[in-house]
Amino acid sequence: MNVIPTALPEVLILEPRVFGDARGFFFESYNRKAFAAATGLDVEFVQDNHSRSVRGVLRGLHYQLVKPQGKLVRAVAGAVWDVAVDLRRSSSRFGQWVGVELTADNQRQLWVPPGFGHGFVVLSESADFLYKTTDYWYPEHDRNLVWNDPQLAITWPLAGLNLPDDQPSLAAKDAAAPRLAQARVYD
Repeated sequence: MNVIPTALPEVLILEPRVFGDARGFFFESYNRKAFAAATGLDVEFVQDNHSRSVRGVLRGLHYQLVKPQGKLVRAVAGAVWDVAVDLRRSSSRFGQWVGVELTADNQRQLWVPPGFGHGFVVLSESADFLYKTTDYWYPEHDRNLVWNDPQLAITWPLAGLNLPDDQPSLAAKDAAAPRLAQARVYD
């Protein structure tokens, strides 16, 4: 496994070792020992989630204030632009973000640690997206930030998606999400 650091040192891009031939390919999408050896992190995943979304759907920015989740995410079909935002007020990188394209073809994964918000927008016709999480989802602790908060200034690649007014498709809770300045975040 190849680990690629990002501008936020806790957020990591992971590239699995892929074995391919004329028949197709094989790779370990997760191996606890290999993950720990490559990242220095010993985490336990307790829940797997799978979403399917169409082009222009933006999910996020989500986090759990209590019982925060670490997430290992990847696209198994299609392509997404995936974003992690540092929401730890005590961090020197508070409010900073990183984005990476995750596709079925590049087979990259992104480690988003607890204390970070997470979201993605679908770049392809549709995308199947998998999340491994280090804690369960608790709806009462679910929080979100508005995707286009000027304080965060996330560069979402929407222009080439042929969306009405270059606006993504959002869930009602994401459209009504607060800005960072009004949100409850981690200490």
